[in-house]
Amino acid sequence: MDTNIAILGTGAVGNTIGNKLIQLGYAVMMGSRTATNEKAVAWAHGNGTKASNGTFADAAKFGKIIFNCTKGEITLEVFKLAGPENFKDKTVIDISNPLDFSNGLPPSLFKQWSNTNSLGEEIQKLLPEANVIKTLNMVNCEVMVDAHRCGGDATMFICGNNASAKSSVKDLLQRFAWSDIIDLGDISSARAMEMLLPIWLKTWMSTGNGHFAFKIVRTS
Repeated sequence: MDTNIAILGTGAVGNTIGNKLIQLGYAVMMGSRTATNEKAVAWAHGNGTKASNGTFADAAKFGKIIFNCTKGEITLEVFKLAGPENFKDKTVIDISNPLDFSNGLPPSLFKQWSNTNSLGEEIQKLLPEANVIKTLNMVNCEVMVDAHRCGGDATMFICGNNASAKSSVKDLLQRFAWSDIIDLGDISSARAMEMLLPIWLKTWMSTGNGHFAFKIVRTS
């Protein structure tokens, strides 16, 4: 694959997506606050010559497509550290959620990024020359990269302002085995997508099973 992809974040989500992209043949850089982050270095060393690591800014410069795999509470700070100028004309796949864990489980949504606003929209405002595409935020990381893990033909939502960027992200989703993809419109639809997280979390807590996804049943 000739498209360089960056991962912002070194947690389980970033690792899982990074591993899958390497398997698919992409060159991937994992970004973190420092170029010597132990988790990022270990991930790069474990994934061969197509894997590398660096700072958030290094990753933003490297990737034509950038996955935001950071916690919602620090997402905007991360993009500022990465340098908004490094995202010009690039596609940012935002899978973060504005979850507030300050009062324990289950988390609530941060009020400033819910109902009449969203984290996805705030990222787009911060990166006006980037194409922010919201998707994959309503399933766990193992289902993100392999839709079959949920045990059925699930539905994935996508939204964003740029049709061409959405088309390229849809192609990538299909490589993750997502066949039923519904385009919800512009980036303001991130409000609805992020508000799915409370019901996802409640379902996970009730069933003890994170390998599930939503399905929209409709007539043809």
